[in-house]
Amino acid sequence: MNDIHRNEAELEGLVQTPPAYSHENHGKPFYRCLLEVPRLSGQVDLLPLLLPEELRSAAVPGERLRLQGQLRSYNNRGGQGSRLVLSTHALALSPPTGENRNRILLQGVLCKDPTYRRTPLGRSICDLMLAVSRRYGRADYLPLIAWGQLASDLSQRRTGDILALEGRIQSRLYTKRLETGPEQRTAYEVSVMHLIPGDPAWEEDGPSDGASPT
Repeated sequence: MNDIHRNEAELEGLVQTPPAYSHENHGKPFYRCLLEVPRLSGQVDLLPLLLPEELRSAAVPGERLRLQGQLRSYNNRGGQGSRLVLSTHALALSPPTGENRNRILLQGVLCKDPTYRRTPLGRSICDLMLAVSRRYGRADYLPLIAWGQLASDLSQRRTGDILALEGRIQSRLYTKRLETGPEQRTAYEVSVMHLIPGDPAWEEDGPSDGASPT
């Protein structure tokens, strides 16, 4: 992997669904389940996990699970649901601590210019798309969202800029209007909390902090 790229996620929460077969890759089966991770505000993120066969038995509904892995993306070409599907690929497990955990460190390259907007109440929001390379020439395309002053700062970035950050993985319900009527769907994204050493802006200005609403 290129040295400028980083993708490290650590999660702990409550397993909500039994692992269900997802797909096979190079003869190795993978399974999906949902992990519930509450925020400090009491809101809950329901995060999809991707587990290899050897870790599947550890995901027991109603039990806590702590894992280290990477946030992965793939394009859904089935024509239903989100075009970009995200899940955390579990690489290793640790004993649960009993404390909820949702932390991700990312470093990659912006693959399009940021989109900056304001809420009806005037709060700044910035949407970004980060490309993080992995082995064999593949890359994960990860949507980011930032709020407040950090959103204003990141809106000045441009395609090709390197971005290094700490954040959390979050789920968000939205309504998709179809010909057959409205349909509720779930989007996943990384809420950017602050920049970290390695990002050029951090080196110049020091850390930049931001927080999403909870």
